Amino acid sequence: MAWRHFVLVGFFLLAGAGLAVRVVYLNVTEGQFLIDQGERRSVKAQQIAAHRGVIYDRFGEPLAVSTPAAAVYTNPREAALSDSDLSSLCRVIQMDCPRLKSRLAALGNRNFAYIKRGVAWEEARRVEALDLPGVALLKEYRRFYPGGETTAHVVGITDIDDVGIEGIELSFNDRLQGEPGRKIVLKDRRGNVIKDLEHASPPQFGSDLTLSLDLRLQFIAYRELKSAVQTHRASAGSMVMLDVETGEILALVNQPSYNPNDAVQDARTMRNRAVTDLYEPGSTVKPFTALAALQSGKFRRGSIIDTSPGYLWVGRKLIEGRDRGPISLEMALKKSSQVGIAKVALALDERAVYDVLHRAGVGDFLGTGLPGEAAGRLTDADLDKPIVRITLAYGYGLAITPLQLAEAYMTLANGGLRRPVSILRQEQPPPGERVLDAGLVREVVSMMEGVTERDGTAPLAHVEGFRIAGKTGTIRKVGAGGYEDDRHAAWFAGMAPASRPRIVAVVLIDEPKGEQDSGGEVAAPVFGRTMARALHLLGVPPDGVQLARAGS
Repeated sequence: MAWRHFVLVGFFLLAGAGLAVRVVYLNVTEGQFLIDQGERRSVKAQQIAAHRGVIYDRFGEPLAVSTPAAAVYTNPREAALSDSDLSSLCRVIQMDCPRLKSRLAALGNRNFAYIKRGVAWEEARRVEALDLPGVALLKEYRRFYPGGETTAHVVGITDIDDVGIEGIELSFNDRLQGEPGRKIVLKDRRGNVIKDLEHASPPQFGSDLTLSLDLRLQFIAYRELKSAVQTHRASAGSMVMLDVETGEILALVNQPSYNPNDAVQDARTMRNRAVTDLYEPGSTVKPFTALAALQSGKFRRGSIIDTSPGYLWVGRKLIEGRDRGPISLEMALKKSSQVGIAKVALALDERAVYDVLHRAGVGDFLGTGLPGEAAGRLTDADLDKPIVRITLAYGYGLAITPLQLAEAYMTLANGGLRRPVSILRQEQPPPGERVLDAGLVREVVSMMEGVTERDGTAPLAHVEGFRIAGKTGTIRKVGAGGYEDDRHAAWFAGMAPASRPRIVAVVLIDEPKGEQDSGGEVAAPVFGRTMARALHLLGVPPDGVQLARAGS
């Protein structure tokens, strides 16, 4: 039986020799190939996330910040996750387990797949502690918005890749985003990074951005607007506050709003209506008509206009109003007399009202950088027709956003000096352009103070101790069959303090429902309550006598 021993020994010797030959062969002829293949499986290039810039309000309060987060990922082709592993993972990251299992099965031929992104760092640590085969973490950042729905329409949001898709996040994305870096890492067989081998390029962090918003005023305006929209069961609302001296947007709010910190959003609530939605401004245009009347030399503030018998036929069109008898131009503005303003428009040159509105910026594209900003509509077509001149004089036949109306009123507040509107904080007031006569503008602003007196159309816009100049507007909205009697938009636009305006504010309540639907009843109280708090916070000294609070 000795031959069997020699056969077995010979077999092992031959096998060992074969292996030795194979090793030598692979090292000599295939060595570099095998080294390359090994490195491909263990040495990887990995992106280093760049920190997105912080968005601040004018006083340094953060409105958008990036917080550390992680992306949980796997290699579906190589991962060997049991049902128990998946169950543990889903429990930590709060995912639906059957859905995740189905998704990973569908991606079985891929080398890389995200399981979940934007995972909070605490959760990521718990995922790491599970030590699951083929599951690894990638550091990234998640955007957080401290102001929530209060600042949502201005600040906007980013997508899952930290790219701006709405608001300031979108329009200033290039400045905020930065550039990711790159490093070479060594990974174990499970895909976990065990060593950084080389930093190929460092990340370039995004630049910070300081907005003109005052978060205090933003909160007050949002609270008052939301309350009014809910109280009057309105479909929507907007409010804009501007700094008269600089053109900065101090507050810009809308209803409905949305929470930018939620993963799922309703597109219907994300529209920044104050800059995207056009409305006919109605009687808020009448101060500009009064200015055109004074500018013509045909009228003074005391000029008498006969409003009897309370209506006016212009061809086959009927202009309806109230019979106030003979009233002054100032009283026509104070009482918002439709017939009185119509007669003024007929007495002026064809282009008189249009030219004042055009010079004040009505219809212009403001270029604030806010996404979706609409240009207004103001045309000089058909001004040879009396009815066109009349409707233009009391705010129909043109369209404007709340922000554009605020900009036009800021020109009045500045004594006819027009300044650009800015959503970014301004270090110095930008130079203005003289577009309207200063003396005539001051006279019109003085006339507008009567609107907020007890017998004006907006006593609820009054602020104790301050002189308030403004104008109401109540428009009928257009439907399929023309203007509808049961659908309105209520406006109030004004400035304070009237002696030396510091703030201009515009309020729009869209389609209020119930017995109250006028600008004086619905929009003016929002202005009054918000302005009272704003003037106090900004330390603006009173310029009027203390009066008892006016009733409705």
